[in-house]
Amino acid sequence: MTSPVETSSNTGLRKQAEDILQGKAAQFSGQLKGLSEEAMEELLHELHVHQIELELQNEELRQTQLELDIAKTHFFELYDLAPAAYLTMTQQGLIQQTNLAAATLLGLSRRNLMNKKFSNFIFEADLAVYYSFFKQLVESREQQVLELRMHKNDGMQFWVHMEAKAAQSEEDVPTLRVVLTDISERIQTEIALRENIVHIQSLVDSARETENALRIAATVFESLEGIFITDANRAILRTNQAVFNITGYCEKELIGQNPNIFSSGCQDACFYKAMWKMINETGIWDGEVWNRRKNGDIYPQHLTVSSVKDTAGKVTNYVATLTDISQSQLAADKIKFLAFYDPLTKLPNRILLRERLTLALISSQRNKHNSALLFIDLDNFKNLNDTLGHDMGDLLLQQVSERLVHSVREGDTVARLGGDEFVVMLEDLSASINEAVIQVEAVGHKILESINKSYQLTTYFYNCTSSIGITLFTGQQQTGDEILKQADIAMYQAKAAGRNALRFFDQQMQDTITNRVSLERDLENALAENQIMLYYQPQLQSGNQIIGAEALIRWHHPERGFVPPSDFIPLAEENKLILAIGQWVLETACAQIKKWESCEQTKNLTIAVNVSARQFHQIDFVENVRQVLKDIAINPNKLKLELTETVVLDDIEGTINKMNALHELGVSFSMDDFGTGYSSLSYLSRLPMDQLKIDQSFVLNININITDAVIVQTIIGMAKNLYMEVIAEGVETEQQRQFLELNGCSQYQGYLFSKPVPIAEFEKFFGL
Repeated sequence: MTSPVETSSNTGLRKQAEDILQGKAAQFSGQLKGLSEEAMEELLHELHVHQIELELQNEELRQTQLELDIAKTHFFELYDLAPAAYLTMTQQGLIQQTNLAAATLLGLSRRNLMNKKFSNFIFEADLAVYYSFFKQLVESREQQVLELRMHKNDGMQFWVHMEAKAAQSEEDVPTLRVVLTDISERIQTEIALRENIVHIQSLVDSARETENALRIAATVFESLEGIFITDANRAILRTNQAVFNITGYCEKELIGQNPNIFSSGCQDACFYKAMWKMINETGIWDGEVWNRRKNGDIYPQHLTVSSVKDTAGKVTNYVATLTDISQSQLAADKIKFLAFYDPLTKLPNRILLRERLTLALISSQRNKHNSALLFIDLDNFKNLNDTLGHDMGDLLLQQVSERLVHSVREGDTVARLGGDEFVVMLEDLSASINEAVIQVEAVGHKILESINKSYQLTTYFYNCTSSIGITLFTGQQQTGDEILKQADIAMYQAKAAGRNALRFFDQQMQDTITNRVSLERDLENALAENQIMLYYQPQLQSGNQIIGAEALIRWHHPERGFVPPSDFIPLAEENKLILAIGQWVLETACAQIKKWESCEQTKNLTIAVNVSARQFHQIDFVENVRQVLKDIAINPNKLKLELTETVVLDDIEGTINKMNALHELGVSFSMDDFGTGYSSLSYLSRLPMDQLKIDQSFVLNININITDAVIVQTIIGMAKNLYMEVIAEGVETEQQRQFLELNGCSQYQGYLFSKPVPIAEFEKFFGL
């Protein structure tokens, strides 16, 4: 893209050169008439002197342009700062996306360019050519090239070289990708070159010195674009300094040579035959070629060849202008790579995978062979990032990608979707579904085995496993996104099966996921529609005296009926709805405590509220509880928060600090499901815990299994030694209650006394 400084400087110098040339040409045109041969020679000598003056001015132009070239090498390679103008259009010709260069070229901010018709910026006289080009571009997936005139938003006209190709966006929406290069300076140079050659040739014709005048005229046109002039037989007569800068050949090496000295061999004879056919028919050819420098380097070049004719219409010369476009080509290749490949692993990304998956669907439909998609997720990858850092995680991803590539055939696709998710696509499997399953399973086990081998991450040795979900497909009955979703579902089934495993997709998995999505959607509305309620299960002490209750959440769905907590609590944990639900439970339980405080029979009752890990580890949890206690104005001693061992172990120090802060307010704590996790006396003794709750799994077989009986006795003894209360849940028989009481546990809850019931039924225990 030409900078404003370059445009201003070049335009000024060229204007001076053209003014001098035109002035001298007019002067000489008048003087030539009737001059003698001797006077003619003097006149030509004077013209040569002015040529030298122009060369000095052109040297200043070259120096200015050289400085701009140095600046160009420092351009950012990122899309927004690319030197070329890039934009994306819909198939209706509306601008969807641009970079900064495109916005500058069109004279509008990127925001104001959005959804504007690209044709609004086409010069009116070139609209017909553009519409024909646009139609061909939409109908063909091949790259199209065109040069035409455009105008900025303020009406300023300029020439562009346009490259465009149909493509698919990340959302599989057909789009058109366009690259614009401002070639106004080149066009102006070519026009000036042709006009001045014709003009000087006219002077030379009058003086019968055609050949000498042509050589003089060629030296006028020194620019950053390479220019060389040939005779009618295509023998090079003259070159400028830029040709040497670009090709490495000096003028002496090129005089008399055919331009095919630059040929790289990348284009065949048919290409050049078609090029010269167009030149002979239209007088001009414009396009891109791959040429070879003197040192052997092959590079992309933009080439324009024009024919020069005499007054009789006979070709006397050819003028070629050439530009090295290797830097802009590298920038375009870089952007293309970033668009379709993962920078870390160099594997295809999600966009390229979708394109290949679409082609695979078409291919499998045609040849009736099965194809397969393997969705691979690394097990416990987050732990690596959290412990050793993201640099180690990146090293692991790179090594995994290499192992995946070596685990499949050369033509198979290995892609990285992001994070630690990879996809392998296998094509041209057996037409028999049973044989295809065996083929895919063998590849899947090979991948599991490869990933399972030890990794060396700098100075660390690391072991990693993976979970793989597999789905087979043939034909176009499904979309690419549906196939990816099926493989993803199967992968989660592999994780649920214990990780380091593979699973094939089946419809039952789909039905489970569909029901889960529906349940999640309904759960989002459950609170607002008053479907969530609290049930209360009495907590008693010896003598069957009710001392409190545990508040248990229940969901009554208008169509599903009562949804078990085991179905929706884990779902609420995953999608963070547990935060809103937990807040509602806390406020509702405290409001119930407030009501009971005004009644003689219930004023001493406590309510135990379960707190989830996600809720407890919120930064503002302590302050939030403090505010609820203040707003509802209850005695904090009546509120008991139940925590599981998982909550504690996630952040022991943070848990202790929060518990101490709430303890100071008067809130008490009970450890729920004690003994089922990884209990440790070292942390248990540090926790400001008021109560241990014996899990119902131990109570169930307390009179049958000696091991469970010993565990219960141990927990009771531990609680007493730590000066904690102990309560048993899940008490269903009188024998269980008696065993607990004989061993020092005098607080219980369970179906022996009451199942969880609505508040109205609970208050009947007190005659309310």
